[in-house]
Amino acid sequence: MSKTISLTLPDGTVRSAPAGTTARAVAESIGPRLARAAVAARVDGEVWDLDRPISRDAAFEVLTEDHPDALNVVRHSAAHVLATAVRQLFPEANIGFGPPIQDGFYYDFEVPRPFTPEDLEGIERKMLEVTAADYPFEREEVDRDEGRARFKDDPLKLERLEEFGEDEVISVYTDGPFVDLCRGPHVPSTARVKHFKLLHAAGAYWRGDSRRQMLQRIYGTAWFSKKDLEEYLRRLEEAERRDHRVLSKQLDLYSIQDDVGPGMILWHPRGATVQFELRRFIEDELRKRGYEFVYTPHVTREDLFLRSGHLPLYEDQQFPAMGSAGGEAEDVRYRVKPMNCPMHTLIYAARQRSYRDLPVRLAEIANVYRNELSGTLHGLLRVRMLTMDDAHVFCREDQIEDEIYRMLDLTDFVLRETFGFEYRLDLATRPEKKIGDDAQWEVAESALRRALDRKDLTYGIDEGGGAFYGPKIDVKLRDAIGREWQGTTIQLDYQLPERFALEYTGADNRAHRPVMIHRAILGTVERFVGCLIEHFAGAFPVWLAPEQVRVIPITEEQAEAARAVTKRLTARGIRATVDDRNDTLNYRIRDAELMKVPFMAVVGKREVADGTVAVRARGATKKQEVIPVDGFEERLLEQIRTRALPVA
Repeated sequence: MSKTISLTLPDGTVRSAPAGTTARAVAESIGPRLARAAVAARVDGEVWDLDRPISRDAAFEVLTEDHPDALNVVRHSAAHVLATAVRQLFPEANIGFGPPIQDGFYYDFEVPRPFTPEDLEGIERKMLEVTAADYPFEREEVDRDEGRARFKDDPLKLERLEEFGEDEVISVYTDGPFVDLCRGPHVPSTARVKHFKLLHAAGAYWRGDSRRQMLQRIYGTAWFSKKDLEEYLRRLEEAERRDHRVLSKQLDLYSIQDDVGPGMILWHPRGATVQFELRRFIEDELRKRGYEFVYTPHVTREDLFLRSGHLPLYEDQQFPAMGSAGGEAEDVRYRVKPMNCPMHTLIYAARQRSYRDLPVRLAEIANVYRNELSGTLHGLLRVRMLTMDDAHVFCREDQIEDEIYRMLDLTDFVLRETFGFEYRLDLATRPEKKIGDDAQWEVAESALRRALDRKDLTYGIDEGGGAFYGPKIDVKLRDAIGREWQGTTIQLDYQLPERFALEYTGADNRAHRPVMIHRAILGTVERFVGCLIEHFAGAFPVWLAPEQVRVIPITEEQAEAARAVTKRLTARGIRATVDDRNDTLNYRIRDAELMKVPFMAVVGKREVADGTVAVRARGATKKQEVIPVDGFEERLLEQIRTRALPVA
């Protein structure tokens, strides 16, 4: 008599089926419409192919195209369709890995030369043939010897095969002529991969190791509908138009030069103005909210980071140690600082503290240095010299919730009210590599939850995503075209106060240990500026714009009057310049538009006579507005004072 298994559906309903049944069969028993819509299934939390046999009691769910996990399945299958096409066109290609990723997929190949754009066009045409052939994705489980035989001509797959544990299941997938070592899952057949596009190719080291051979990685995207694919490609075009690296060159904001080194930003005057205004803004807000500013050295003895615990865990992200100088002992080594927190603990510990002194809020807009892999560097978004709006709050346990609440309030003021960002929050809990006991971690995580709930905020849980010393709240910004960026982070820490033996004298006249909260509202200034450039497409709000007004005389006869207007605006703190070059008016207006100057003030004969300017707003399609100079001046000052956002 065959065994019967019980499958528990999401609504709690239990269905009985013979052992060895498939998700497809269960879906068909529920209804033909569900069976036609099914992409894959979830069995005890793991996504499975529709035709994989189920031999045990399990929680069971059918995944259709509208399920959030279904896209990964079709994208994984698209990666196999890509590999199938490459193998047919380039039989000598060795096959690496081909996973789904956010918004798409990639596959790595070892080939004699890089793929060209013409190659990608040919591969995409071949992929269409593969999908039209409607090859089923067939799963087999094999032993190690059979796996070696199947992949004897694929050295990259053989290397991966040898890493499987003795009890691990080795699964192989076949679609038509292509066989791959793969865990799955996949859609039922290649015909379900309908809407895809190859995007570009790039070099990638095998296993991400710069000491290994360079492979060629082809990136693509796949969606369930033509509409979704076209919308994504439209967003890609918009993202390319907003690329901060391109816009920064156009706007003359910064450069990265070989003489200095990769990941090191040289801020040009216009970019430095943006950074200056951001720093002044956040510093003013912090002073209002009870923070005190400190400054610490860029270089410190290595022992400080051994004591804090950073060096053992993050040495690969730090620059190499430097020898001592000035007659110190030869074994004293120095490091450029990768973070500020150990030095801030020393400032706290420099004098005796009472419970009445707490919270102590120490802030520093500081440069720190991290030796990021060169392949990960990306304009302003990933750099080696970071400017952090860093702060550390030392408080009593009974003050934690209030302090976190205040930080969330500051976060909302900066991100939503000032810059117009929507955002979401994640509570990141204890990671596998951590210091401190579970009881402390439980207290810390509970305090963060209470503050989030008190603020009535919706948040997700990032299991295991906390820092090694404590849980944290991570904020993800959503920009003008829907992309997410890492923003504010708030981290609760019981460990550094313990390691540095920090104390305060309590109301009972005894020594107590404070709690430390690490927080950065902007994150790093470099990444935040990069985010702002792409969010605003380079058209900064007036208060942040490097050049707020460009005064343009129509002819040389009005040049002196234009310079007088410029001088008047500059005296009121407005960043104004005059463009009296011997070029046409249209050329000079076009140049100001390209530089995304918020306002142009055109001065002609009538304006000189009437004490007015003809104002053209950036990007405006309506005619210019003629207004008195003092009225224009007050309008500018009001927009600067209120930090008005650009009109969409």
